[in-house]
Amino acid sequence: MDDWIDYYDSTHTIYVSKLHRDVHFDEIATDIVGYIGAPDAVVLDYSCGEALSAPKVAERCGTLILAEPAPGVRGRLSARFVHHPNIKVRSLDDLEALPNGSVDLVVMNSVAQYMTPAALDHALALIRRLLRRSGRLVLGDILQPEVGMGRDVTALLRFAARHGFLRDALVGLARTALSDYRQLRTRIGLQRYSEAEMLGKLTASGFSAIRADVNIGHNPWRMTFVARPAG
Repeated sequence: MDDWIDYYDSTHTIYVSKLHRDVHFDEIATDIVGYIGAPDAVVLDYSCGEALSAPKVAERCGTLILAEPAPGVRGRLSARFVHHPNIKVRSLDDLEALPNGSVDLVVMNSVAQYMTPAALDHALALIRRLLRRSGRLVLGDILQPEVGMGRDVTALLRFAARHGFLRDALVGLARTALSDYRQLRTRIGLQRYSEAEMLGKLTASGFSAIRADVNIGHNPWRMTFVARPAG
């Protein structure tokens, strides 16, 4: 995962325009809000990225913990949300010190594809410990083995057409073809799971899980799972 952390900590071109970036984070925040069960909930966004629309989530919960592995991104988060008292910025290592059963909702969106299976298992064990018995894990944007990059392109173009940045998306796709992202994706690859494989992994980590009807974000060919502590 370190290569991907370095990439997202750099001046990357994963977003084709400012509008793309803004509506991307706004749509994810809207989806996260839909999973918040109470106004005093403690919500953990695991590997949150820039989280530009975090205030939208924070308005609907008691505490929002933004956990981010990339130090540069984490610094920007701290500066951006310094005046939001219920938004806490943490490293992934900081999560180890949180008490058992102290979190109501954990969201890990568009993260698992960058992790080795062993690293994901470690993260799931930590999340299982942190969740209250009534808590939920929402594991979003899981790539399926049979779905290739063409579907990602189609999903982006549809998203761009809906929000008015189609021309920028076409230019951005051409730029991405020559970018570090494409080279990393080719060299390292992205981790993919079938529905059965991910349900099995969650069960082995102590969860009872189902696949959600709708994925978080704009890509309908990826999967979201909702899991609760089992037992």
